[in-house]
Amino acid sequence: MAVARSALKKWEKVRQFALGLPDAAEDFPWGETVVKVNKKVFVFLGVTDGSHPLGVTVKLKGETAHAHALSAPGAEPAGYGLGRAGWVTVPLEGTGSPSADLLCDWVEDSYRAVAPKRLTAELDAR
Repeated sequence: MAVARSALKKWEKVRQFALGLPDAAEDFPWGETVVKVNKKVFVFLGVTDGSHPLGVTVKLKGETAHAHALSAPGAEPAGYGLGRAGWVTVPLEGTGSPSADLLCDWVEDSYRAVAPKRLTAELDAR
């Protein structure tokens, strides 16, 4: 299964945005790309080898953002019980998938839900 170039570009933009947030660090548990702050994952980026559809999983506490993310084609509450805590998996491929800018907004919301207050204050000061 080949990964669509447009989806891969979107994935890379989201990854770069996430890594640009205060104290963000990339990690590869379970062979999957994640970005963490303070040892806590705030975005799951999955794998880019084509073995699974490209997507991002973010934690959205705001009701509006959460509902908006779930309205994206193919989006669903994250597996392993994470969906109950507000985590949403959003596919990057296919018609109607969210723009990279919107995905970055959701990544920032997810970061704010997980990061310590001092880091969200640093982000607000930028």
